[in-house]
Amino acid sequence: MRKTTRGQGDMVPTKSISKYNLVHHLQGRSLLIAINCLASLSIFFFGYDQGMMGGVNNAVDYYQNTMKIGHQGPDGAPVIDNPLLQGGIVSVYYLGTLSSAFIGGWFSDHYGRINTIALGAAWAVFGACLQCSAQNHIWMIFARLINGWGTGLLNVVVPVYSTETAAPTNRGLFVAVEFTLNIFGVVVAYWLEYGCSFYDDGRSGFTWRFPIAFQILPLLFLLAICKFFPESPRWLAKVGRMDEAKYVLDRLRGETEKGKNQAEAEYSDIVKMAERERSASEETSYFYMFFDWKSKLHLGRRVQLVIWLQIVQEWVGIAGVTVYAPTIFRIAGISNSASQWVSGLNNITYMLATLICVFTLDRIGRRWTLYWGAMGQGIAMFLAGGFSRLGTNTGNKQFGNAAVAMVYLFTAVFGATWLTVPWLYPAEIFPLHVRAKGNAWGVVGWSIGNGWLTLLCPVMFNAIGEKTLYIFGACNILAIPMVWALYPETNQRSLEEIEILFESDSPWVWNAEKTVRDVKEENPDLLKGDGSIDVMSTRSPS
Repeated sequence: MRKTTRGQGDMVPTKSISKYNLVHHLQGRSLLIAINCLASLSIFFFGYDQGMMGGVNNAVDYYQNTMKIGHQGPDGAPVIDNPLLQGGIVSVYYLGTLSSAFIGGWFSDHYGRINTIALGAAWAVFGACLQCSAQNHIWMIFARLINGWGTGLLNVVVPVYSTETAAPTNRGLFVAVEFTLNIFGVVVAYWLEYGCSFYDDGRSGFTWRFPIAFQILPLLFLLAICKFFPESPRWLAKVGRMDEAKYVLDRLRGETEKGKNQAEAEYSDIVKMAERERSASEETSYFYMFFDWKSKLHLGRRVQLVIWLQIVQEWVGIAGVTVYAPTIFRIAGISNSASQWVSGLNNITYMLATLICVFTLDRIGRRWTLYWGAMGQGIAMFLAGGFSRLGTNTGNKQFGNAAVAMVYLFTAVFGATWLTVPWLYPAEIFPLHVRAKGNAWGVVGWSIGNGWLTLLCPVMFNAIGEKTLYIFGACNILAIPMVWALYPETNQRSLEEIEILFESDSPWVWNAEKTVRDVKEENPDLLKGDGSIDVMSTRSPS
């Protein structure tokens, strides 16, 4: 047992937690907001890095002089002679995120959430430096791969860190706020590149090198401050540092009477469920997790759920719209110059729509958020494809404008629904002893979906044009029965109660819910942390 001293009404571990750590100076709502800001800064970089390639692909010096994948057409629009190479440069980033996801899950479970954030930020800085100095397509491919390693590490750990520190009633809000910053990163990237495109008539290397280099600033800031933040109390408990786990949890829930009671109940649940998990399975390898269909934990089923939820998230259409929006608008009949700022305005709409999720996700739940999102997105994609065809056939600009409106509607609905849930769900449903590794499988799914789609998008748009949007529409419709039958609701449940959802031997949602009811009836004292306190809505003295 580590030495502790009495301070501020708590047992404070003096050897392990630095005196400069924010956990000693903030508590309750203030501490949670600080953690949310750290996570949001990481997610901002993630969004910026994704949105950045949309403008880079349209920079003359990039595609014509440096990468040599195309030339400028008579109307000023890029004419890509090698769409497969263009897609490969974009998609190799996701090969990096996929490979680093496995390393990130292992590293996070062994060395902690904060150390993984620091490692991810450092790798991303290195990758960004290589990207902005690229001299040819081979250099750029390796730079994108390395940058993807850093992003993969951050994508594995940040959702886990957020869900493990947030109260059960606020997990959705916590992650939804972070993804508002994610799309803010997309917006900043796009408009920065749009502004840079006017420098030297858009022909200078500055138009694409400076926007890539810009991401280094928030990454260095993230690297500088992350060590001043508290470690996840659940990870501390996992590695046996119980005094620190209890102290951090007490500070997170605040000094109010309700906060103290909630911290006690949560801590009790963490200890009980950790023991329950250990008795169910000692194996933690990725290979075992993927093929585990027989143990009481059913890790294999969870792995498949998070992989396919992330793949479907990309195939509903967002990967194509984010990176290739100018191409979609040109297909709809919008001029090259107009398609640039129209795409930028679409990203602003996208960001504002994420605020809807902040206020609805913890009220209507994960499942209903995905239902209405898939329905709205599917309708928008079918209509966008139809109006684009009509605009091309008739030359009537009104049809082109209608197609643009449908793309705006699609991104708004996606921002309010499917953007957040596939990142939140993997961080909620895995046992404590493999939570980071479980979230790594989610990043693997996201990497496969994104990499696959960004590689194929230029080829599909080139070959079948607006019919690509019909494929996206069909994927949205197919997602509805998938969610209904296979994805149990996690809203307003503690992470420990969610564990019981997956003890059912059946993959169907209705059987999982029955298992929870049965276990609670048989073990009425198993779970006490029901999430009845809303920490974010209460202030406590700091």
